[in-house]
Amino acid sequence: MEDETRLPIRTDYDIVAAREKGRSLARQIGLSSTESTLVATAISELARNIVRYAKQGEIIIGLVEDGERKGIELEARDEGPGIPDMDRAMQAGYSTSGSLGLGLPGVRRLMDEFEITSRVGAGTIVRVKKWKQ
Repeated sequence: MEDETRLPIRTDYDIVAAREKGRSLARQIGLSSTESTLVATAISELARNIVRYAKQGEIIIGLVEDGERKGIELEARDEGPGIPDMDRAMQAGYSTSGSLGLGLPGVRRLMDEFEITSRVGAGTIVRVKKWKQ
């Protein structure tokens, strides 16, 4: 990842700051306004999960290239409780917090690439990419 920025996530303020940094980087590489909003929304969902479930973590935002393609990569990391049932967590509408359950499945739909690893008691890492079309 190039031009990597690490943003600690602990509060709602941190979520807003991470959203703005992601939107700014997305525009910097030429993503459309709509694509930049998708990136900001994905950051918001991932960061909100960190605050809600792990209490603290970080979002790493960087630029990526694959040949001629340019994109933005987001990595959300925490050392929280982990996800005990990944299959259920990835189902639209499933939530352990009483929310709408749009978080992880929504992020997967918004972004072009999605990868998640989680260990119960050790935390979760979500890595996503959005490519300039």
